[in-house]
Amino acid sequence: MLRGDDGSTPCPYHRPVPIALHGGGEFLPGDEPFLDALLETTRRTAAGRRGDISGLIRVAVVPTAAARGRPDLAGSNGVEAIRRRGQAAGLPVWAEAVPIIDEDSAADPALAELVAAADLVYLPGGDPDIIPALLGNGSAVGRALHDAHETGGVLAGASAGAMALAEWTWTTGGGVRGLGFVPGVAVFPHYEESRRKSWQENLERIAPAGLGYLGLDERTGVISNRDEWVVAGEGAAYWLAPGMADPVVVDSGERLRL
Repeated sequence: MLRGDDGSTPCPYHRPVPIALHGGGEFLPGDEPFLDALLETTRRTAAGRRGDISGLIRVAVVPTAAARGRPDLAGSNGVEAIRRRGQAAGLPVWAEAVPIIDEDSAADPALAELVAAADLVYLPGGDPDIIPALLGNGSAVGRALHDAHETGGVLAGASAGAMALAEWTWTTGGGVRGLGFVPGVAVFPHYEESRRKSWQENLERIAPAGLGYLGLDERTGVISNRDEWVVAGEGAAYWLAPGMADPVVVDSGERLRL
């Protein structure tokens, strides 16, 4: 069922190549429905990209947001979870961690090539300021992320990764522009209704006018299909178009139009 088509100003996102936004708790038990939906979406997209329905699905897990913590662990957790779900679904998946964790690695042409060639680039969570700082400034990997998507690669982000893919995000130092793959939107990961009004008030104070706010429960995400998004996972998505007082709540399996 399509939800959220209420006559409000739609998000201008109309890219045909899918993007996935996830509410956090990625790769943990309970996240299997989202990962399965993401890999199936990537399989279809990769087949069209290469014209080979039996081809290998190449996945790059890029733990940039975890650079101040354990990017090695974030990368390996993602690789192992994606390989497991690929095996369970009988999909030929090659997953590897691509450690973009500082300015030097963001400028590395070899790492940029891995990102550009991936059928799925997954940005796990961490600190929300790091991805825009390293990948939003014209770095080699930042350009490769755009190249991957423009040539048919699926982009996915969880928590801070999802925040960074949107137009605007917030950090401990204030609001900053995201990478802009999902214009007109700011993402609330780890969604809690009790915190919604404070989040919304803060963003309205520091963010550009006209943004919609997308809340996502943990182990839950949305995967775009042109101007619609399919919810996948154990929770729900919550959409507040500009000027809305209460969110549209969309459960797993339902569709959302931003």
